[in-house]
Amino acid sequence: MMLLVLHAVRLLGFADTPIVARRFNLPPQAVEDTLEDAEARGWTTRSTFAGTSGWSLTEAGRAENERLLAAELGNPDAVQEVYADFLPLNALLQQACTDWQLRPSPTDPLAANDHTDPAWDAGVLHELKVLDTALAPITARLTSVLPRFRGYDTRFSTALARATAGDTSWVDRSDVDSCHRVWFELHEDLLATLKLHRSNEL
Repeated sequence: MMLLVLHAVRLLGFADTPIVARRFNLPPQAVEDTLEDAEARGWTTRSTFAGTSGWSLTEAGRAENERLLAAELGNPDAVQEVYADFLPLNALLQQACTDWQLRPSPTDPLAANDHTDPAWDAGVLHELKVLDTALAPITARLTSVLPRFRGYDTRFSTALARATAGDTSWVDRSDVDSCHRVWFELHEDLLATLKLHRSNEL
């Protein structure tokens, strides 16, 4: 229980108990008890920001999460292989999100995308569809090693379907389970599992 609860908080960044419990389909009361236990151990902290309360990991909690993940993983080779295949896809996702936010003009290479060019946006959605197809086998390989990786592909597909249907905020909004948010979470999950940091990828 402690592994999944700490890991859910890490992946979510800042979230209240019901959302933490929902991440891995855990009983809310058991999650609340575990979070309070973790708080007593100095691994989590509860705070309020802009009227919203939630849990976050302390540095000690982040270290404990990584210790538990390492003990769970045992042999990291299989996940390391998937991570190597994930990185080129991650670069494509980052470019797609950049293209969604920016549409260079002859006078401004950093002009914001005002979404008035259907062909430009359709090109970005096509790139996301390519990534959607590639994500299914990535998720399957990870899930065969660690079942907690289940669902990233279906969540991404759901977000992309919403975006393609016209609700384009599902491409990159941070307050919904958008394509970008799901992908960012998967990236963080891989880094945490392998005890890596984003700076290692530079």
